[in-house]
Amino acid sequence: MTELTRKDFVSDQIVRWCPGCGDYAILAQVQKLLPELGIPREKIVFVSGIGCSSRFPYYMNNYGVHSIHGRAVPIATGLKMAHPDLNVWVITGDGDGLSIGGNHFIHLMRRNVDLNIILFNNRIYGLTKGQYSPTSPQGLKTKSSPMGSLEQPLNPIAIAIGAEATFVARTIDGHLKHMAQVLERAAKHKGTSFVEIYQNCVIFNDGAFKYAADAATRPDNVVELEHGKPLIFGKKRDKGVRLNGLEPEIVSLATVSEKEILVHNETAPPSLAYLFSQMHHPHLPEPIGVFRSLERPTYDAQVQAQVDTAIQLKGQGDLHKLFYDADTWQVPQV
Repeated sequence: MTELTRKDFVSDQIVRWCPGCGDYAILAQVQKLLPELGIPREKIVFVSGIGCSSRFPYYMNNYGVHSIHGRAVPIATGLKMAHPDLNVWVITGDGDGLSIGGNHFIHLMRRNVDLNIILFNNRIYGLTKGQYSPTSPQGLKTKSSPMGSLEQPLNPIAIAIGAEATFVARTIDGHLKHMAQVLERAAKHKGTSFVEIYQNCVIFNDGAFKYAADAATRPDNVVELEHGKPLIFGKKRDKGVRLNGLEPEIVSLATVSEKEILVHNETAPPSLAYLFSQMHHPHLPEPIGVFRSLERPTYDAQVQAQVDTAIQLKGQGDLHKLFYDADTWQVPQV
């Protein structure tokens, strides 16, 4: 098999995102990652819904489906069930995936279908020109909330953990090295991998993640989750997060022993990962990295096992016989 490069995954389509959009960085990292997986292009499929992020399949030189609003997950699930040998990716946004597609998102996590879902979260509706989205913070003034949004924003990481997802992670469009590492781990996970990417919308919500994306401010505002390591952060790596009862708090390593610092465990019960999902800037450092990663039987593999068992017990099915075996009736012509 010919060794693939990033160029093999770049389509001939002009990339039509706004100059400076965070989508460019995500596209580049995915195109860079795929050759390293050693999977033929014809075995890779990207499925998207509707939104700025959902233009993604056009820019990938492999199979892709630009589907309908909020329905990328069921389409991708059906594709994986019918062709389990395919490497399937879902590309969605905070509007497409968490509003009209929210129900599908939850059930994908609990089923653990063997596919990858990347959610571009810019906390705004970009394609429809700047309305507030399910993840927009309270008080955000937009075209659809001129006096400020009143709604409690959805937390994609918390929802995924609550639905018992087997791989949950977060990264940032401008943190290229970190994004590459997270996407690689997601791609190699057996089961549903969910990656939320903080993605800047330069037109309608510019700077929403500046505190985390800017290399100068990131060390003091973000803590990188690493399995088996304590939650230590800061430009001088002199601060940590410990538990005070059930509440996380920031402490100085100058006055507290490192033994008191909370240690990350990707395979722990979901309560620990959920606790991390509730840590928000500016009161606490915002976690990025892999929140949870564990192995569990995949939905598609279990369905195939049931099909194999049914064939062993009852033989190969006959579709023609099935159609004509049940009660039938005729409607007389008038």
